[in-house]
Amino acid sequence: MKRWIDSRLGTSYPGHEVNLVFVRGLTDEAVAEGLGGLRRRLLETGAAGGWTWAVHDTFAPESNDFGPVDYRPLCEGGAEAVVFVVEPCSAKAHPPDFTYYRDGRCVLHFSFEDPGRRVGDDPDHLSAELLAAGLIGPDAYCALGDEDGHDCYDHHYDDHDRLVRATAAAFGLPSPPLAAEVVG
Repeated sequence: MKRWIDSRLGTSYPGHEVNLVFVRGLTDEAVAEGLGGLRRRLLETGAAGGWTWAVHDTFAPESNDFGPVDYRPLCEGGAEAVVFVVEPCSAKAHPPDFTYYRDGRCVLHFSFEDPGRRVGDDPDHLSAELLAAGLIGPDAYCALGDEDGHDCYDHHYDDHDRLVRATAAAFGLPSPPLAAEVVG
């Protein structure tokens, strides 16, 4: 996931664990204000393809907030948000995850480590796309699994990249170059 965000934005965020949020149905200013209301520091923002996107700190240590962000208030009133938690907690080895919110509700959520285990109001929302990409279903597992000398972890990040590409295509998320505004 980190490789994907770095390749899209051309930057990295040393010392930061970040989330990438795409919002449709709100102005850029409303997204920035909404993230501020969630006590998350905005690092970079832009707009492309009908989506406003933002990179922000995952945690808010200045207010002792180390919990997951509840984006439901951000997308009330018909807006939708696609959220990639890029580095949820590297120290605790939690994997990246994905959540789709619409109209103040969690429609779909899953971990990158197990996209077959999905929750939300509509856990099958992306099933066809994930199945077509071989990320769930019978083709989702490495055929070389336990063969001599093969380590499935060797393609772990390639699987993450495929997951992001399939999800981004399903939602029509902007692709590079994203017009970025670095927030001071």
